[in-house]
Amino acid sequence: MSNRPIHFELGVVEPERAVKFYESVFGWKSMKWDGPMPYWLVTTGAENEPGINGGIMIHQDAQPRTVNTIGVENVDDFAAKVMAAGGQVVVPKMAIPGIGWQAYCLDTEGNLFGIHQMDVNAK
Repeated sequence: MSNRPIHFELGVVEPERAVKFYESVFGWKSMKWDGPMPYWLVTTGAENEPGINGGIMIHQDAQPRTVNTIGVENVDDFAAKVMAAGGQVVVPKMAIPGIGWQAYCLDTEGNLFGIHQMDVNAK
């Protein structure tokens, strides 16, 4: 894992409207994910081109924002590093079944970001 951004999430009020917007403006492709919450997977371009893919979801706190997720080797280790550097873990480690482990953090300036550890055995 290279500790680079690997995914983005757009928190929105009406996901279907946002999906239509990004598809019509940028040509992105979206697919509703069959997961534990309403979530649309977004493909922004071809795999052989620079860039990352992401998701569109209903924001949880009425604050529209973009959240970037950084791929890490171990969520627990990096959560500890975040706290040691003065940041906060605001959503503790959780399983995304069949995908991996995710936590959400704040940096010292109040920016929200995710950390993600790939693990197809996460439950």
